[in-house]
Amino acid sequence: MNIFVRRPAAPRPREEGTFAADVVDGLSRSPKKLLPKYFYDAVGSQLFEEITQQPEYYPTRTELGILRGNAGAIAKLIPRGAALVEFGAGSALKAKILLEAAPQIAAYVPVDISAEFLADEASKLERDLPRIDVYPVATDFTLPFTVPQPVRERPLAGFFPGSTIGNFEPRDASVFLRQAGDVLGPDAYFIVGADRVKDETVLNAAYNDAVGVTARFNLNLLTRINRELDGDIDVNSFRHVAIYNRKLARIEMHLESLKAQTIHVLGRGFDFEAGETIHTESSHKFTVESFTALALNAGWAVTDIFSDERNYFSVYVLRQN
Repeated sequence: MNIFVRRPAAPRPREEGTFAADVVDGLSRSPKKLLPKYFYDAVGSQLFEEITQQPEYYPTRTELGILRGNAGAIAKLIPRGAALVEFGAGSALKAKILLEAAPQIAAYVPVDISAEFLADEASKLERDLPRIDVYPVATDFTLPFTVPQPVRERPLAGFFPGSTIGNFEPRDASVFLRQAGDVLGPDAYFIVGADRVKDETVLNAAYNDAVGVTARFNLNLLTRINRELDGDIDVNSFRHVAIYNRKLARIEMHLESLKAQTIHVLGRGFDFEAGETIHTESSHKFTVESFTALALNAGWAVTDIFSDERNYFSVYVLRQN
């Protein structure tokens, strides 16, 4: 198995350089901010898989239930000989449901920023579904990329589960959906999972699990900065905070400084007041109407919607206009 490493056509720094530039830029802002895509080093990817197993974290098991219950209907939309392109692949568990339900799919292209985790999951899928050709692409799926040569002549279908679409700011979500359309080509289908607006107590519990896995996931970003960017951050001097912002219909994750302090990254100092936070992630929640409007604005039409009984989560099937 070859891991295809894709870069945009325009010159771009190596991934480490981008991480460094984004961290310095984010810590220099007011309020401070870090990009959630950098959660997913090998440790962060494993911690996220642990999060999905927590009883409070409903999105994964709810989406899995939707996919298992409707895989046949979704699979019928995918052309014979197609390649399924999963953006931000992580675990292949959800893709496997579609691949098993659609024997006409010939190839799977998982795209993820964490090459090590990607290779692991791809190897498991090759073992479990030997009829599927797997072409992992190690790149930042939020930026333009091309699919590997062996699948370029095949029809493509996109898959973007987990409500990762909610991690984008609205304008960036629209840009991403347009870029995905460019990757997949005209008339392609795009299967997108999106979390729905619901009771705040359910939302707040999901991002503040009792055993603290989400807290470790959030704080691991500081550990990664220390390891890769010569940081001297005392991770224990920060705490995980997750709250629902009703006005913007999103969960916000922050790292809150427990004291006034100065941290250093790549030789640069960044001052914190006690209680000051780094905004690390937003997870937007959607109504059917708001998601449909987002898709239409980005050139996609909603053709089907599959939801659970409680309307906690929806899987949308989109087609390019």
